Amino acid sequence: MGIWIINAQVVAAGNELSKKHILLEGNTIEKMIDAAGALPETAGHTVIDAAGKLVTPGLIDMHVHLREPGFEHKETIASGTRSAARGGFTTIACMPNTRPVIDTVETVKYVLDKAETEGIVRVLPYGCITKNELGRELTDFDALKQAGAIGFTDDGVGVQSAQMMKDAMAKAASIGLPIIAHCEDNTLVEGAWASEGEFSRKHGLKAIPNESEAIHVGRDVLLAEATGVHYHVCHVSTEQSVRLIRHAKQFGIKVTAEVCPHHLLLSDEDIPGLDDANWKMNPPLRTPKDVQACIEGLLDGTIDILVTDHAPHSEEEKAKGVNLAPFGIVGFETAFPLLYTKFIATGQWTLQFLVDKMTSLPAQVFGLPLGTLEVGKEADITIIDLNTEKAVDPAEFASKGRNTPFIGWNLKGWPTHTIVGGQVVWSES
Repeated sequence: MGIWIINAQVVAAGNELSKKHILLEGNTIEKMIDAAGALPETAGHTVIDAAGKLVTPGLIDMHVHLREPGFEHKETIASGTRSAARGGFTTIACMPNTRPVIDTVETVKYVLDKAETEGIVRVLPYGCITKNELGRELTDFDALKQAGAIGFTDDGVGVQSAQMMKDAMAKAASIGLPIIAHCEDNTLVEGAWASEGEFSRKHGLKAIPNESEAIHVGRDVLLAEATGVHYHVCHVSTEQSVRLIRHAKQFGIKVTAEVCPHHLLLSDEDIPGLDDANWKMNPPLRTPKDVQACIEGLLDGTIDILVTDHAPHSEEEKAKGVNLAPFGIVGFETAFPLLYTKFIATGQWTLQFLVDKMTSLPAQVFGLPLGTLEVGKEADITIIDLNTEKAVDPAEFASKGRNTPFIGWNLKGWPTHTIVGGQVVWSES
């Protein structure tokens, strides 16, 4: 039985909306008709009345942590995909820093099989660059690609050896897959959790300098130029990184980049103190200058896409305090509302800009046949209420993780329905 979405408000251009009736048959968008006239004949179909709501292509998140296998107390593929669906995401790409890490055909297949049987959104796994993410020996890129890996990353740690990274890039380029880099020079970060800025100075903390990220970005864009690989920079957070990526793009180097909502909305000066590890993340919150640089980089296309870096941890782990707690915050269920409330409702960005950065552009960057509302395309749809305001309440999350610094924030732009391949996988009712 197909689905008619009637009275849908879809983005036409900028902030302009057009009203459409959309028919989904099987896993395909069958029709999109102007809603100015009479309602279509809907007998024999499920009907979703989207009056007053925004209808977009399914949101795409190319940087998430599902924690399974090995860390099921933090998250599972089942709970993580349900959390993604509540956030409006229909496709997510999971990082390989699980236990065991995703460095073999068997672990790639494990994730894909689990996603097929227990997940409710599309899951695309990355494979590791190096075995066990130790930076010593490359994984079998050919076999991982054949098994279903969509790219290679040691996210969670930076590849410290330039030669190892160059070899990885050359191999990835030869088989047409990207290198996705967590940029972090270990010699500059050991024993620190806060960025070098006002907060660390105020509290007398050993700090993480911006160069810890930017040094790897600078090194890697030169290696990408030499090898011709598609090089993608994870969770950009510093002004220097933005500057280096912009420069690389000007020279025609095949580099793309992503940024997370928290690095656009928060700085180190927002951290309330030393008691709440929900403000501990990697990369850490940077200075207001860095926040502005990331916003400007997103606006001018230096940074291509938005991601969440959804990183759930247990309440017990985060309760250990800032020195002992793990890095990371959850992001699926607050991403669109945060960005909509901060940047669209205030008139800083257009609605089309935000939607594109979370749908069509991630699909373009990673070569996915997704991310558009067009007849004949995949019926991945997100329906969003732009008007109802409610507070962020982690107790309502579908994720096992409750670790967010946004508790109590009043936001608009909450998803109400998520449709994957023509099937409603989540609705608020």
